[in-house]
Amino acid sequence: MQQNQYIIDYYNGYDEEGRLMLRHGSVEFLTTMRFIEKYIKPGDRIIEIGAATGRYSHALARQGYAVDAVELVQSHIDIFKKNTQPGEKITITQGNALDLSRFVDNTYDITLLLGPMYHLYTIENKKQALREAIRVTKQDGIIIIAYCISDATIILEFFVTPHFDVFEFIDKGMIDPDTFATHSEPKDLFELVRREDVFDLTSDFAVTRLHYAATDGFTNHMREAINNMDDSLFEMYLKYHFATCEREDMLGWSHHTIDVLRKD
Repeated sequence: MQQNQYIIDYYNGYDEEGRLMLRHGSVEFLTTMRFIEKYIKPGDRIIEIGAATGRYSHALARQGYAVDAVELVQSHIDIFKKNTQPGEKITITQGNALDLSRFVDNTYDITLLLGPMYHLYTIENKKQALREAIRVTKQDGIIIIAYCISDATIILEFFVTPHFDVFEFIDKGMIDPDTFATHSEPKDLFELVRREDVFDLTSDFAVTRLHYAATDGFTNHMREAINNMDDSLFEMYLKYHFATCEREDMLGWSHHTIDVLRKD
């Protein structure tokens, strides 16, 4: 499938392993882990769909949890396997978020879908990925889904540090000139959404929303400042971020959000 090849080609040349290791990237990781740890219980089984190089899967396996991971990109799987430590109760399978048929219904206590929604471009495919994630989750289990948010990207990439020409993107129909809603195709690599898109997507499913949170907040708009903070100031920044990451008036600044759902 051509859509998958765009993703594979991109990530074969991108340091996904290092992204969450940088100080500014660690904010997204630490925030997501904070919400996982809010609900995870001893003995829980976890599946991570779109596990990339395994930053989350390995972190959870090293806490003693049993983790099954699914990943599309072979180069990520190679790094995932290399990073696996003795004693981790973990598996990695090459697969696609749209088809988890090898996994049994109602199996997992925690289901992580932290990457696939970045690369799905139709409502049908997004709902199929969500449907599969919900299917493999136990009753009352937790599903955490990550999204890329459009307004933060527009602000940073087109106006603050303009890596792209906003007029060109408008001419191509990728940005609405009046609402600034975005439109992506597989060749564009990333699907950008707004909160209302996320809420509309889940409205047909038997789930309850527990949290909708910014995982990086304003962090990516001030990467240099974050990376240059000493440890004490960075800890205070994290405290501020954690205190504000669910405030509705601040969610649009974030490049990434998570939707935390419970299966009804």
